[in-house]
Amino acid sequence: MEAVLFLGILLADQAAKAYIRAAFQPGESLPVIPHIFHITYVLNPGAAFGIFSDQRVFFILAGLLLFALAIYFFPRLRREGRLLRCSAAALLAGAAGNLIDRIATGLVVDFFDFRIWPVFNIADIAIVGGVIGMMLVILFPQRFAARAEGRRLHG
Repeated sequence: MEAVLFLGILLADQAAKAYIRAAFQPGESLPVIPHIFHITYVLNPGAAFGIFSDQRVFFILAGLLLFALAIYFFPRLRREGRLLRCSAAALLAGAAGNLIDRIATGLVVDFFDFRIWPVFNIADIAIVGGVIGMMLVILFPQRFAARAEGRRLHG
């Protein structure tokens, strides 16, 4: 299940970015809901909010380190609950989507523009969702461990 989630997120992210690159010019914006939500083609040289701009090597190394850690910890994750496994898969898929951009061009394609927040992409949503899921498991281990354990005992 986690592999399907990972691949689904990664493919959706890369397909959306390919469409944006083909259909828009950098800086071009299409109002979907005027003054609220636009599709805006932005090439981001940094991380969230533009921090660490033009640090391509750092981001590539950080992404590769994340994957090395995931491979190392994968056997342990298999014994954990579904929320943690799916959260980790989403986080890794998002990291992979942005890593592909950084390796290819040094710039990440962003396009969701709510006008009150920096422009972002599907990979960013997956990263944030993955982190939130992992935080829930860490902050409330009994709640999520009990659910996972209950399924193992009864399923």
